[in-house]
Order: sequence, then structure tokens, then C-alpha cells
Amino acid sequence: MINDYHMLSGLQKVAILFSVVGESLAMSLIKGLSKTEIRKIRSTLRAMGTVSFVVKKRVMEEFYFGFLSEPLDDDKTDNGPIQPFEFLADLNDEQLIALLDKEETPVIAMILAQLEPEKKMLILNRLEPTLKGQVLIELGSLDEIPLEGIIEVGARLREKSTYLPRTAEFSRGGAKEIADMLGDMSSNEQERYMQTLQNEDPDLYTAVKMFFLTFDDIIEKFPSDVQRTLFVAFDLGKLAYAVKGLDQEVIDGIIETQPQKRQAMFEPIEGPVTRREVDEARKEIVAAAKKMEADGDLNIEDLLSGGEMVE
Repeated sequence: MINDYHMLSGLQKVAILFSVVGESLAMSLIKGLSKTEIRKIRSTLRAMGTVSFVVKKRVMEEFYFGFLSEPLDDDKTDNGPIQPFEFLADLNDEQLIALLDKEETPVIAMILAQLEPEKKMLILNRLEPTLKGQVLIELGSLDEIPLEGIIEVGARLREKSTYLPRTAEFSRGGAKEIADMLGDMSSNEQERYMQTLQNEDPDLYTAVKMFFLTFDDIIEKFPSDVQRTLFVAFDLGKLAYAVKGLDQEVIDGIIETQPQKRQAMFEPIEGPVTRREVDEARKEIVAAAKKMEADGDLNIEDLLSGGEMVE
């Protein structure tokens, strides 16, 4: 039995890949193999005998993270590593929707996890509400899918599409991934899908809460000095929209964090306004808080988890 991964040649690694995922799938992932090379692989596989599970696992991991960029004879190559979902970058929105059609929820989540945030939200919002909630939950569980399953799904979907693959890194998603998508939804959608998470996967819900920043979090959990820094940069008119609908005591507390001149200039909005106007103003404040974190001025995770601020 082969137990030493480090003693394997490049040819032996390819042979193990063939044995794990099957010759047809392996050949679809490794382009350009000649008939002679394929015969070499088959011959090597027959001569190798039994390979331990640990060695197979190491080979699959190396394959996934770049092994395919190395030719069999260990010479250098100009071809980069082939990734299971790189072809998605060449698909437009309608083609992506068609690709998702009739796919299982975990597969849909796997595809969405590869997309840029803007496109991800666009595609997610095209799904019907029940499926949309299920996909959000699956996004937090992608790390449980075996590597062989990821490779097989990627190859099958590539065949389903009509495009050749390009480069794209595989992303497994997770709590932060869900939190980022929720941040682009309306407040009503956020509440609905967070409730879905809480009911169906409490552990994932708790993890998402650590990354999912809302305007209410800023009001309830940010210290007054952080609120002052955050709100002072905002136009008072936008701030008035952001605080619309809050209890007067809460509004007074927010305004009191501001310099006296701004306090005197603040004018609350009279009469009803649309939920969209309020949401947009609050999202701008949330975005500003995230920028403060990116600039190193605060740590949102610490604030949301009750971490103590020390001067």
C-alpha cells in the first residue's frame, strides 16, 4: 500500500486523480492529454496497487489548489490552474439563470458563491422567495461538501454551459458571505431571511449576526464617541431620514452626540416618508461604519459581540 505522499511522482498523482474521480471526469478537467500520456497514466495506475485514503486526500487537495498547473514531466507551463467554476465568469445574467434551472439548492448556492457581490444579489433576487431563503442557508454550509463533489459538480455544470473555462477561484461561502448579501437587501427582506436562518439553522444565524451590521446595531451597540464620529460626517437631512420612525428618546440620544451647532441645525422630518428613503439613508450610515473598519478605526465584530472598548 502507498502511504507516503511525498514519494509520489507527478505521473502517479495524475493516476490517483483518475482513480478517485474517474477517467472521464479527470480528462475533462485536464485538457490536452495525448493518447500516449493517457496510456502512461493507465499503466501507472495498474502498477501502483492500493493507495491509502490519506494519500488520496492529499493528492485531491493539491489538485484543487494548483496541481493541474504542472505537466506530467515536471516542465514549466504557461497554462494556469484549471478551477472547477472558472467558466462562470464568461456567462451573462440570463445564462446564469438558465444554468441554475432545475438544479438542487446546494448546487445553486455553490454557483452563487463564485459570483461577485453585485451579480450574486442580482441572481439571488431572481429566485422565488422560498428558494431564496433555502439558498442563503446552504451558503453557510458549503464547507461541508467533499472536494470530490465540488469537482464533479463543476465539471457537470461546465458541460451544461457552452463556454470554455477561464480563471476563477472557488469560494465556499459562509457566515460573512451571507451577511454581505443581506446588507444589500431591504430592511423587510433582511428581517424575513434572518428569521428563516434563526428558525432553520440557529448556529448559522448566530455566526451571521457576528458579521451582519445593521443601523439598529449602530444605535444600540456603538459607543457614543464612535456614533459621534460616524454621524458628524453625514448631511443632517440624510440623518433626519435615517432616524425617522425611531422613538423620540433614541433620536434625542443620537443628536446629543453631535456638536452643538449641528444639534441646533437638526430638523426632524414631518409627515410620512417611504420605507425606501429611510432604508437608503440607514444603509449609507452602515456603509460608512464598514469603511471606518476598513480604515482601522473600529472593529465591528468586537462591537457586535460585546467587546469592551479601551482607550
